Amino acid sequence: MDAIRTVREGDVTVVTIHRPERRNALTRDGLDALRGAIDDASAPVLCLDGAGAAFCAGADLDTVAALDGESAREFARQGQAVADALATYDGATVATVDGPARGGGVELALACDLRVCTARSTFAESGVTLGLFGAWGGTGRLVDIVGEGVAMDLSLSGRVLDADEAVRIGLVSRVLDDPRTVAHEIAATDADAVRAIKGLLADPATHDRQQEREREAFAELVEARDRKRKD
Repeated sequence: MDAIRTVREGDVTVVTIHRPERRNALTRDGLDALRGAIDDASAPVLCLDGAGAAFCAGADLDTVAALDGESAREFARQGQAVADALATYDGATVATVDGPARGGGVELALACDLRVCTARSTFAESGVTLGLFGAWGGTGRLVDIVGEGVAMDLSLSGRVLDADEAVRIGLVSRVLDDPRTVAHEIAATDADAVRAIKGLLADPATHDRQQEREREAFAELVEARDRKRKD
């Protein structure tokens, strides 16, 4: 069962995906629990973290294997809702990546205001290697953050980036031994100013249409996968 653990550290709420035996991969229940933890948080800064040796492997592969077209749409909708909750959080959100981030794990990090990682962290949009893709809002956010050309490269190849390349392309802002220090740096500033700055810097354009396209394309790939299995 997916476990989401929440700890308040002064003006920082640390929300940890705690399923280390599965590299913090998320099931439907896990997504619901994560959404609830984000909605319940009220600190000026929210830190998204992963337990153990990985940040988040994205969607649980057993869950994905059991999807059909309609449940694929709903699973995509669940992941998008979690990412949107991070993006619209009333305060700053920081993804503190320590270890591998894959697929949906990258997408959840993209939804945060800042991404900070350790030197041992790696990143990959690995869905294409499984005949699918991440459908939790990442197709729009990845382009916004790293540009269309780099987003195409990462998404079509599924290749793995190390921390140095992630900084170079702007996927993360810093590489630190303890990424949580950034969350506490922000918490030490003025919370009202942080909210105002976030509102001014964040892209105001809606991602609704892009997310709808994601859900449909993801479901179509799942349906095509199922047809291949039957042949």
